Amino acid sequence: MSTLKRRLKETEDRMTMHMCTIPSAAVTQVMAANGADSIFVDLEHGAIDYEVAHAMIAATAGADCAALVRIAENTPALVKRALDLGADGIVFPLIRTAADAEAAVASLRYPPHGTRGFGPFMASAKWNVPLMEYREKVEPELLCVLLVETADSVENIDDICKVPGIDLLVPAPFDLSTDLGLHGQFDHPDFIAAVGKIEAAAHAAGIPLGGIGLEQAQAESLFARGYRIIAAVDAIWLGAMTRNAQSWL
Repeated sequence: MSTLKRRLKETEDRMTMHMCTIPSAAVTQVMAANGADSIFVDLEHGAIDYEVAHAMIAATAGADCAALVRIAENTPALVKRALDLGADGIVFPLIRTAADAEAAVASLRYPPHGTRGFGPFMASAKWNVPLMEYREKVEPELLCVLLVETADSVENIDDICKVPGIDLLVPAPFDLSTDLGLHGQFDHPDFIAAVGKIEAAAHAAGIPLGGIGLEQAQAESLFARGYRIIAAVDAIWLGAMTRNAQSWL
């Protein structure tokens, strides 16, 4: 059912995952219709409420585009609500320890294997399955994406990567550089070393990697280092295209 999850497990395909911070179903619909492999609705930093998030997830219908949600913090209540909107999976912020990763995986699953409460009334419609078949058919398809964005997470990355159920790891350069005291210094040796440690641990554990690729050169660099997914940001792209148009004047 989840093409993204299958492709991550069974292929070496290169894919996209676009961050949607603009509260607009039209934005996600345009991205999905133009070939985006996945998007994630940003409830951590985006200007998006739950009603709009539901519309944005629904706007991917008919396209082979996974709709994930980035929650504001790693808590079961936020995971449950996002999944019950019909999300294909969750992007978890601020994963610092293996225990954090275990809690994230558990929140995607129903008891006895997890902690999620049952009430996928809208989600069952989005997935087009009967309500009481949602658990059996959809739970195995949900994606667990972990953001690695703190010094603690780098220190604990080997243990984090041992946790079963992680579908994708994403070193988050903005938060990670800031937490390391190197805000925006992506060419600093300490930042490069931290990212290298994350990459080595993920490759050793067989966990796919995703990264920010706002320009083709960035994307090519990530792919050369074994990344499977590149991520962009709708607001950044819109600003870049606007500035480009201004240059034509």
